[in-house]
Amino acid sequence: MENNPSSSHHGISILAMIKLLRPKQWIKNSFVLAPLAFSGLFLDGAAIKAALIAMLYFCAASSATYILNDYQDIERDRQHPKKSKSRPLASGEVSTSQAAVLLLMLYGFICTSYFFSPSVTWILLIYMLQNIAYTYILKHQPVIDIFLIAIGFVLRVYAGAFVLDVPVSSWMFSTTLCLALYLASIKRLQELQQSGQDGRSVLKYYTPKLVERYAEMSATGALLFYSLFVITNQPQMAITIPIVLFGLFRYWFIVDTQDGGESPTDALLSDWQILLTILVWISTCLWILAQSHV
Repeated sequence: MENNPSSSHHGISILAMIKLLRPKQWIKNSFVLAPLAFSGLFLDGAAIKAALIAMLYFCAASSATYILNDYQDIERDRQHPKKSKSRPLASGEVSTSQAAVLLLMLYGFICTSYFFSPSVTWILLIYMLQNIAYTYILKHQPVIDIFLIAIGFVLRVYAGAFVLDVPVSSWMFSTTLCLALYLASIKRLQELQQSGQDGRSVLKYYTPKLVERYAEMSATGALLFYSLFVITNQPQMAITIPIVLFGLFRYWFIVDTQDGGESPTDALLSDWQILLTILVWISTCLWILAQSHV
């Protein structure tokens, strides 16, 4: 593919390079926008622009992390029935040298974030260092691996808050952490159920019953902290609690009946009820918050 100059092969290479970035996963970076919404600054054009730029930098940082992880796991992925075909490095669609060039370009772009917001740069640096530690060492450590995945979501929220110079409330921190722990636990549960303890090395330390307990505790915590936030800070948003509860129920239904939890993004994009629930929740929250900030 690399030696053939034909346009068709070149096109396939470009598509494979885009695939290597995992753009579908960028939806996770929408957590950066949470402080924009709950601070009421979503009506401010400058604040919207700043939050979107911070989200763009996180998209670059997360893609860099995926490339590094795919490079580290290339041999294991080549033995995997699905990843050997779906991962560009493992399938040979993208060479390691091409991936290295793309990774350096992403790192170069991320460095420019210092001129945008030094505080966001520090968050990005912490995020990337954490993921490097996860990729090479800590993904083999039980419980720590789940918490590191969750901390990545918390860092996204802090990046969104720092760029807007607004505080992260204890409620937002607790809710985000618990929700992310829930998603990470469900991911491990699906990996156990689909691949057994051979799917990844850390799975040998887990059992389905244990990970289900983690997921139940985290989901309960997320709902509890969100409800307490609504009741104490925005009582008019109490109408959104049933929406959140339905979303949690629906997601668990997808996981249990359709094996959709290994990739939360795929589960989100493939189920119209989950999508509609999120849209209704976002619309309701923004409408209520807009009224309270008029």
